[in-house]
Amino acid sequence: MTLRIEPSGQSCGARIGRCDLAAGLDTETVAAIRAAWLEHKVIAFPDQRMDDDALERFTAAMGDFGDDPFFDPIPGRQNVASIVREADEKSSLFAENWHSDWSFLPKPPSGTCLLAIEIPPVGGDTLFTNQIAALAALPEARKAELRKLTAVHSARRGYAPDGAYGEKDEGRSMSIRPSEAALATQTHPLIKRHPETGEEALFCSISYTIGIEGMDEAEAMGLIMELHHWCEQEQFQYRHKWEPDMLLLWDNRSVNHKATGGYEGHRRELHRTTIAAV
Repeated sequence: MTLRIEPSGQSCGARIGRCDLAAGLDTETVAAIRAAWLEHKVIAFPDQRMDDDALERFTAAMGDFGDDPFFDPIPGRQNVASIVREADEKSSLFAENWHSDWSFLPKPPSGTCLLAIEIPPVGGDTLFTNQIAALAALPEARKAELRKLTAVHSARRGYAPDGAYGEKDEGRSMSIRPSEAALATQTHPLIKRHPETGEEALFCSISYTIGIEGMDEAEAMGLIMELHHWCEQEQFQYRHKWEPDMLLLWDNRSVNHKATGGYEGHRRELHRTTIAAV
């Protein structure tokens, strides 16, 4: 099968046509999709007719299933979670700050899949930043300094009992399970080399990076915010606009992402799987 790949023209992202993911994928097509994924970081498959069985088959074709430590799966599934917001929901928007999925794990997932189940007529775009391009644009001397640093990641801001999605979070449709386990920390190099492409990326975010080894809190947060503002510049961004029956796959090793609102009064639901680290 020959894929029709249409780059977004932005810092990353592409659409892939001529591909029926629910029909099953041969080895050659899987290889072509993986190559496009690694090149474009975020790939969208419009006009799919997929159910949760097909979503799981596609995810398994891309690699083993990753762990989702603070989500409950949908009934009858082990690896599919629902990212849902009801039309009348008043809770804060889920995942509205920049992050790479589950970067606080020892082996964060290499990829994430989102399948459109119900898409509102307005709003709900997902934003991405190309962390490889953002790093590449820094001066060489600055990159050399950052390569020496180790970042500390944790889920505490979101998923601890007193976190954003903790015990005081009320009226949320999503099935989130906060716990004391979110207080744990995990270190990763501030600049990580992609295990498949060899490219270097800034691996940090304002959601999950809580410190830098060897720095006091004020200095560390100053650096994290400096890098955050650098990466979120428009030149490093891709804005993904959702369509009904669309599947999106992105590379957590290459990009950060965040949700946006603007669909008040409309229901929105996507089904999510993660792909384990290679």
